[in-house]
Order: sequence, then structure tokens, then C-alpha cells
Amino acid sequence: MISEVRSRRLEAGLSQAALGLALGVSRQTINAIETGRYDPSLVLAVRLACFFGSAVEEVFRIEAD
Repeated sequence: MISEVRSRRLEAGLSQAALGLALGVSRQTINAIETGRYDPSLVLAVRLACFFGSAVEEVFRIEAD
């Protein structure tokens, strides 16, 4: 999965900690999503997309095999 979370977070001028706090998750969770070590749950993916005013498909893309 390819995540646009990092670029959107930086555009919004937020730290990982600030984004995590806004969404009720840890900074480590945001870091793991951004580095591709963790695929968020559907609920968290939707919350991230809503936070950035985007569709889930704009924030997360599935890599073609």
C-alpha cells in the first residue's frame, strides 16, 4: 500500500505527534503508516482521509503486483 499521509501531513504543517493526537493514535502509529510498516484499519484509513478532506483512495493506493 502506498500512503500519501506523510506528504499531506507536511503540507498541513503538522508533526507526527500532532496528527496522532488529532486522530487518537500514537506518533509511532503515524510513523509506521508513513513508512509502510503498518497498514491502518479501515476505520483509521477513513478517519485519516476525512481529516485531510479527501477520499480514502486519494490518501492510500494499492500497489499493483
